[in-house]
Amino acid sequence: MTEKEKMLAGEYYLGWDAQLTEERESTIDKLFDFNNTRPTLRREREALIKQIFCKTGKSCWVESPFFCDHGYNISVGENFFAAANCVMLDCGKITIGNNVLIGPNVGIYTVNHALNTENRAKGYEISRPVVICDDVWIGGNASIIGGVTIGKGSVIAAGSVVIRDIPDGVVAAGNPARVIRSITDKDF
Repeated sequence: MTEKEKMLAGEYYLGWDAQLTEERESTIDKLFDFNNTRPTLRREREALIKQIFCKTGKSCWVESPFFCDHGYNISVGENFFAAANCVMLDCGKITIGNNVLIGPNVGIYTVNHALNTENRAKGYEISRPVVICDDVWIGGNASIIGGVTIGKGSVIAAGSVVIRDIPDGVVAAGNPARVIRSITDKDF
């Protein structure tokens, strides 16, 4: 099994494998082009991000700067928006639904290093997928950790660290994020 196959299967793999390094460097070059394209050149920017992501809806707006590892593990739905300084470490799959808003400085991290110091020094990593369902809003400076699903219609408050699943239709906040309350018809 190749290191890439291990990465995609959610097994420990060597992150500095030659194939994975080559793929990351190719993505970094594409990101350079994207991040250095004028913000007002919306069609060009959208075309560039569609070359990086695995799948996008028709409307996909990502502000610069943006960073990811591979790009091919990121799928976003219709009406996707990510504000400036979004980081998606996509060694594992990141699946984002329709009508999702991501605030500035948000990090989505599917990858984790080995905990054992010897294995970490050798470069072992492991990835876990992230799923963000439809109609989610993630506030600025939030961190989403691999292995979680954020339920449909939920809101993640600014600065939160999401380390476990969040159900549908709630506001979650804190470090670690916890459900604060349900979203009701009385909310604007």
